[in-house]
Amino acid sequence: MSAVTIREATSADDEAIGELLVQAFVEQYARKMPEVQVTERRTRELRDVASKRAIAKVWVAEDGGQVVGTVAVWPVGADGSEAWLPEACDLRHLAVAASARGQSVSSRLLDAAEGWVRQSGATRVVLHVRRGAKGVRALYEARGYVRDEAGDIDALPEVFLEAFQLPL
Repeated sequence: MSAVTIREATSADDEAIGELLVQAFVEQYARKMPEVQVTERRTRELRDVASKRAIAKVWVAEDGGQVVGTVAVWPVGADGSEAWLPEACDLRHLAVAASARGQSVSSRLLDAAEGWVRQSGATRVVLHVRRGAKGVRALYEARGYVRDEAGDIDALPEVFLEAFQLPL
């Protein structure tokens, strides 16, 4: 196991988190889904970590003082939540730097996020996966997330997001 630590994000992490999100999303789409274009609007949203932290709980994985991973959870009923089920928290923006892949960083971040959701009293974690992102889908399904078409977001031609939930 590496020396990676998981902690709640602070304002000092905002820039590093934003750049990690942009890098991870653009890199993964370019490699695995080259037809996907990350728009300027999406890039701005990914980099706006301060606004996200004002509403959502954000964690970072840190290794040697460097942010190497992140995940966020919108609480039940929070502004901007895409949860379609009552008493559900909305998990988003899981990203791990290429240098930290294969070290269980995503699992540790998800453990922290899901643990917080349990403690919050919510009954489910919900999330969305871009249609065609098979590896991401497999990661969540291996943790027990199940497909729930009721929460799908059809924003075509830009994106179709498939919904998943984890009952707690």
